[in-house]
Amino acid sequence: MASLSASNHVARVLSVANHVADVDASSRIANSWRRCLISHKLDPARQGPPQTLTEAEIRHVAEPMEETIRLATPELDDLARVLRDAGYCVNLADVNATMLFSRLPGEADAKMFLDWKIYTGSNFAETFEGTNGLGTALAEQKPILVHRDEHFRAQWHMFSCAVAPLFDQAGRLAGAINITSCREDLERAAHQLALAVTMEATRRMEGAIFRGHFRNAWIATVPGDGGSGLIAYDDDRRIVGACRSARALLGLTDGMIASGIDLSRYVKFDHHAARSADDVVELRRADGSPLGEGHVAPPLRAKSFTGPHAPRRDAPVDRFDALSRLAGRDPGLIKSVKRLRSIGDHNLPVLLHGETGVGKDVFARAIHAASNRARNHYVALNCAAMPESLIDAELFGYEAGAFTGARREGSKGLIVQADGGTLFLDEIGDMPIALQTRLLRVLENREVWPLGALKPVPVDIRLISATHRDLGRMAEEGAFRADLYFRLRGMEVKLPSLRERADRDDIIRQIAREEAPNCRLSDEAWALLSAYPYPGNMRQLRHVLRLAGCTAENGVVTDADLDLPLFGGRAAEPDLAAAERATIVEALRKHGGRVTEAARALKLSRATLYRKIKHLKIETAQ
Repeated sequence: MASLSASNHVARVLSVANHVADVDASSRIANSWRRCLISHKLDPARQGPPQTLTEAEIRHVAEPMEETIRLATPELDDLARVLRDAGYCVNLADVNATMLFSRLPGEADAKMFLDWKIYTGSNFAETFEGTNGLGTALAEQKPILVHRDEHFRAQWHMFSCAVAPLFDQAGRLAGAINITSCREDLERAAHQLALAVTMEATRRMEGAIFRGHFRNAWIATVPGDGGSGLIAYDDDRRIVGACRSARALLGLTDGMIASGIDLSRYVKFDHHAARSADDVVELRRADGSPLGEGHVAPPLRAKSFTGPHAPRRDAPVDRFDALSRLAGRDPGLIKSVKRLRSIGDHNLPVLLHGETGVGKDVFARAIHAASNRARNHYVALNCAAMPESLIDAELFGYEAGAFTGARREGSKGLIVQADGGTLFLDEIGDMPIALQTRLLRVLENREVWPLGALKPVPVDIRLISATHRDLGRMAEEGAFRADLYFRLRGMEVKLPSLRERADRDDIIRQIAREEAPNCRLSDEAWALLSAYPYPGNMRQLRHVLRLAGCTAENGVVTDADLDLPLFGGRAAEPDLAAAERATIVEALRKHGGRVTEAARALKLSRATLYRKIKHLKIETAQ
């Protein structure tokens, strides 16, 4: 719908009641408008901000959802990173449409959301705010895109919201994942794509919630037309839980699950064929007919194992396991993880250095999880994403009335929130010099002075920082405080770029399983993925495979599904030449050095391929 004046928009909404609006009378937007007019008695011309909870009220409302928020946070952070450049904020809301988790976009867009009170604590229930993505998706329990003038209240016409409901381990509505953009240059098609990405992210969150709840059970992943379903079962193969899609796929009810119904009445497979969630098993229906490929994962804290390589029941859980998995088979990272093991629980600051997108936040979370602070908060701040005028208040907190626009109850600040836990400062090289001085004082004195406070607040934090900049050189040039640099660099960990990693192919395969779990890669797609230089590193790879998983037809990702653009002009030419060379070498290897077949696979003429082989100095079998 085109942007309308407020009066025209109100007239249009009111005309829906008489079925004369120029929208599909049976559309979800029209039905929602009627609910707002007739059932909720709302006025589309009403102005004003949404209802917003105080900090104490937010804590009370969020308490029942703490575990859900904790399990969903890594995926929410990743979704926010993917969509940040498009101006989207990302929110997780409860079933009453109160936002309990928020990630704002860049500086200019963030100001718009702050001005309109679209952040943690705001309530967007349809009964209060009328038709909007969050409230309407929760009211109907279906994903929805509400684009600009489709909002019921005229004042929200500059926003577009894409929302997917979130369901818990028992298939009950648990909340919703909302992304909202105020960008005028994005058309509906762009928001539809963002909605598809959000729906995929939400399904992964539901999987994390399910596995977290049934961590002591076996979990089978069963394919279905509407997506895969998860079934939890015990050592006697009695079903103890099933997600929403598995319930629909197999016709399971709460009563059937409570009775401990046998899994073999629905699905049959070799129970001991898999030792991890990455292993594939052939699934059959109860009548023996093929059901497709699935996965079976043993309990995370299993009571017993019967396989020949089963660990001892009393084997201790390695708290550094997540770090070891992140290190993979890369020698440099393996060495870094060994050093991290050696410092153990010592309160030594860690500085992570690596290009944008290598996974510094993920690595920092794994360090926190491996420490004796794992039960306490992990608090993160991206110094580059936060406006300079807001970092001070966000980091150090403030007292009530400390400045114009401050919350009447004040704010604790991220440092105090991280007390007893870990504070992660991403892109620390972008922190203003004045704030560097205040941060240094916190690290030296172990106390923080909130804005407007009369006395300091003692804090106990472990600090992990990250940057893609050369802080040592910045310190030499006076662009970064040298004393703070040496405070931060208790131990420095170099995170290699994806193109530098010795186990790059392993990583591509693993991320493909995570981001496009119901798809396989064609040979052409694999050749492109294996050769591409990935200037955006892990983040770019995840984004590319997530999009490919949404667009792939018949469950096969082809080279046409991969959004791998040329990057960086002349600076990228050596990498692109290397990528082209690696692609050709791989094609020749796969086809036994036969140029004709390799050319056909690469969709090149034989003459063109011979010319490229000569230019790139590729040796071929004679």
